[in-house]
Amino acid sequence: MATILPLDPTQASPEVASILQAVKTKLGRVPNLFLTLAKAPAALKTYLSASEALASGQLDAQQREVIALAVAEANGCDYCLAAHSAIGKMVGLDAGTILQARSGVPANGRQAALTAFARAVVRERGQVSALDLQAARGGGLDDQDLLEVVANVAVNVLTNYTNLVADTVVDFPKVERLAHV
Repeated sequence: MATILPLDPTQASPEVASILQAVKTKLGRVPNLFLTLAKAPAALKTYLSASEALASGQLDAQQREVIALAVAEANGCDYCLAAHSAIGKMVGLDAGTILQARSGVPANGRQAALTAFARAVVRERGQVSALDLQAARGGGLDDQDLLEVVANVAVNVLTNYTNLVADTVVDFPKVERLAHV
């Protein structure tokens, strides 16, 4: 059961109601994560503005989803695993790529570098080793890529931790965590 209940949209301030309506227009519905973040409008706005900024970056939607899946699996966030598995499919990731991203071993060289570096950032809490950086650069990542991976990890940690703290009810098709990751 949720420890922080999602905001009842009928109780939203005009500003938050407008934001939630924009989310509904874009996604066709307002997922529970957004309703939970809406309890703290600054948190909701932080998430949305950071996500929008990252969407205009160098990493494309598939690459951002690969990172999100790797981070969600590493943090054990069932909500984000379900959400990003669904979103990953919407942006063209196949089931095999989604599973590989979650397990940390994507077949694609660039996706492998992105996933490995994202997992290193999570695992080492940002204190990645010279070997992690060397491997990322060897996988074709430049400084802009590295910094965008860090920013994507940060945004995904925000949502992962929000969902873990709030015990957000999963409103996407559920996905089981991998046992060995």
